[in-house]
Amino acid sequence: MEAAFEALRGALGRERLRLLAAVQYFTRLRVPGRTGHTQETLEGAIRYLPVVGAFVGAAGAAIYLLVRAVLPAGVAVALSMAATVIITGALHEDGLADAADGLGGGLSRERVLAIMKDPHVGAFGATSLMLALLLKFNLLLAVPASRLPAMLIAGHALSRLAAIGLLMTLPYVRDEERSRAKPLVTATSGAALVVAVVTGLAPLALVGKPALTGAGCVVVASLLWRAYLQGRLGGHSGDCLGAAQQLSEIAFYVGADASAFAH
Repeated sequence: MEAAFEALRGALGRERLRLLAAVQYFTRLRVPGRTGHTQETLEGAIRYLPVVGAFVGAAGAAIYLLVRAVLPAGVAVALSMAATVIITGALHEDGLADAADGLGGGLSRERVLAIMKDPHVGAFGATSLMLALLLKFNLLLAVPASRLPAMLIAGHALSRLAAIGLLMTLPYVRDEERSRAKPLVTATSGAALVVAVVTGLAPLALVGKPALTGAGCVVVASLLWRAYLQGRLGGHSGDCLGAAQQLSEIAFYVGADASAFAH
């Protein structure tokens, strides 16, 4: 009995470290203790990416509700979006901009990847980022105040699950050992996938029926993005994963909004 208890405590301790590693890796938040960015830790941490997304969405929802009590809806939506960007350090937005610059400005696979590494934002990146933010703002502004918190939580969680799907179904295309995304590329264990799927889909229950259409749009957008990357690069990079999250989040809001307006 004591051995079983020790085994359970050890398992829970490992899961706690994985969750803290996910928070540390995918946000700017400080976490207690030192989790490190080892291959083993990050391969386990990736399963909690949707949980981190749900937390980010919940933080944005809290800001929205606080601001909406005293200011117009547009201001509340803008500040909630700003909160999510600050928490993540614009990690996924940066990926979208870099991916757009590379895929828009490069012809060969090597040139695309080289442009993505450039820290400067070009015309394709700036335009795609501006359009993404405008789309999210207007899509969220159209959501009733009572439903918007649930939309944020579900959208951020599901879109990160979509990024994991891309991670697990396409090979990694960069060779650099120190690339930020490289420790994640072998995170394909069954346990990681089960946890990610459950935590990525569970928040959809908060949204109700519109979530079904939203999830369907995420599937379509993810498959199209995957097919495009397969054709252009033969795989994915870290920037492509960030872009996948952004595109999937927008797709979810589009589908959920369309379903709500149709009824």
